Amino acid sequence: MALRILSSKYHTPCFVFLVMFCLCNGQDSSLSPMEIKEKEAIYSVIQGFVGKWWNGSDLYPDPCGWTPIQGVSCEQYDDGFWYVTAINLGPVFDNSLTCSHDAKFPEQLFNLKHLKVLSLYSCFLSPSQNPVKLPFSNWDKFSNNLESLTIRSNPGLVGTIPSKFGSLRNLQSLVLLENGLTGKLPPSIGNLVKLRQLVLAGNELVGEVPVNCGRFPELLIFDASRNNLSGALPSTFGFLDSLLKLDLSNNMFEGELPRELGRLKNLTLLDISHNKLRGGLARTLKELESIKDLVLSNNPIGGDLFGIKWNIFQNIETLDLSNIGLVGGVPESMAQMKRLRYLDLSNNNLSGSVPKSLENLPCLGALHINGNNLTGKLDYSEGFYMKMGRHLTAWKNSNLCYITKSTSQIPYGVKPCVQ
Repeated sequence: MALRILSSKYHTPCFVFLVMFCLCNGQDSSLSPMEIKEKEAIYSVIQGFVGKWWNGSDLYPDPCGWTPIQGVSCEQYDDGFWYVTAINLGPVFDNSLTCSHDAKFPEQLFNLKHLKVLSLYSCFLSPSQNPVKLPFSNWDKFSNNLESLTIRSNPGLVGTIPSKFGSLRNLQSLVLLENGLTGKLPPSIGNLVKLRQLVLAGNELVGEVPVNCGRFPELLIFDASRNNLSGALPSTFGFLDSLLKLDLSNNMFEGELPRELGRLKNLTLLDISHNKLRGGLARTLKELESIKDLVLSNNPIGGDLFGIKWNIFQNIETLDLSNIGLVGGVPESMAQMKRLRYLDLSNNNLSGSVPKSLENLPCLGALHINGNNLTGKLDYSEGFYMKMGRHLTAWKNSNLCYITKSTSQIPYGVKPCVQ
């Protein structure tokens, strides 16, 4: 790479003389020298993931210079040598190398002492033909440098998460997404105090979330959805002061919603749907003023809608409270959430009339109230029916009727009122 810069700066005779001078003095003509051990390590690593067929460039194998390896980045350090700082394999970028069907974790990976980024995408695809486990040791060799570890879409990656991950004290992003990982979350993950993103979704993890997972002062995203995690939600979640998104959906969490979640003043997304949580809404939700997307569906939460001042939720856009055992009526104050786009109250035990004021919500594009015990008349304007179309669902409310309008847009499954 340095030679390319030189070639644009000097005339051809001078440039040839410079190259010959470097060669005669035993210097690397690429002007991007690597330690022999570093070059051997990166070649072994790529072959371990991609296959033995790969042998670099036939012209001049120089991973940090003339012939860089797809998906591999380097940086020059104070000693004058270039070191590998990023490896991205699989369909991460357009030109990234693809892993072979028998890819493994090569031991030489841990010899790349300056590695900052490691991303493996669709490298281990068959849990039956090529099951691969994460190495349990040597992760501490990356403790000073590794900042981002992403391993996603690897159904053939089985076994547990190594406790040695806890030694990666400079890690800012840990993404273990849609793999075949099993077992419990190691408590050592709580040592990763610089984490800003923790994604564990789409695995087969079991057990409780360790209490010390509330020790991430800089964490912005925590996604442990689509696992088999159980037990109570730890109250220490309330100490994740910087958290923006918390997704624990599709697990087996039980018990009451911890009141401490109300401390998360910056939270914009909370999805705990498809669990076994109880305890009503009021004590937890009344302080989540920054929330934009709130999804609590398919939990036996129970309670009613009147214990919450809905007017404080001026940022909320998605509110899904379907199938959570709600009773009582629908309060008029729900029409004060001016940015609300999606409201789902379906499949509860709600009763009473539906507030006409809901049609005044300027952004509302979907209203689902089907599967309740609502009564009275739907007396919305023709324009509202036209706007909502099929996104207004009100069937399975036997005592609910609608006042006919001239429009053909009528709520499906609701009988007309007798005039």
